Amino acid sequence: MSHSHDHHHDHDHSELSETELRVRALETVLTEKGYVDPAAMDKLIDTYETKVGPRNGAHVVATAWTDPDYHDWLMKDATAAIHHLGYIGRQGEHMVAVENTDDTHNMVVCTLCSCYPWPVLGLPPVWYKSAPYRSKAVRDPRGVLKDFGIELPAATDIRVWDSTAEVRYLVIPRRPEGTEGWSAEDLAKLVTRDSMIGTGLALTPDQLGEASS
Repeated sequence: MSHSHDHHHDHDHSELSETELRVRALETVLTEKGYVDPAAMDKLIDTYETKVGPRNGAHVVATAWTDPDYHDWLMKDATAAIHHLGYIGRQGEHMVAVENTDDTHNMVVCTLCSCYPWPVLGLPPVWYKSAPYRSKAVRDPRGVLKDFGIELPAATDIRVWDSTAEVRYLVIPRRPEGTEGWSAEDLAKLVTRDSMIGTGLALTPDQLGEASS
């Protein structure tokens, strides 16, 4: 098992950043005045966390699965390859793609705060920013995967990558079997947010069918 978390972080390491604290304070005021429905707000946030935001990353992954030249470019210079598809923005200036294989599984964490590639994955999930995930991902990544319902063969090498203010990572999950001949558009539907963080796997065609039914 290998770990890659020797980078430094040069911004606020508190549980909540100043921006997050301001947002929460504003949300509280708006809720108290009756301008915001907390339930509607939660639903909107969930949509951006799990559906809208990760579609960008899913497009990147599906393109890599179907276009060998793009795949090679993504692995050599993820920043340029991702920007080529139009996904540019703060916290996505310096990207590195790490690919899962038969022998290796990659997982991303930010051990000191919550660095996250917003342009490709949207809003970071609450658990990603939590202290328990940040600590356990480094000391017991296999246990974290089990918490998410993923059990890998004992021989699989699990590599943990520590996102920083300078570099953020995108996991390229393994392409599911039984998807030969699928278009990039259809393949993108199999790519989940968690699979691009490394705490999940891409959906199988059967799982996609179940989710759609």
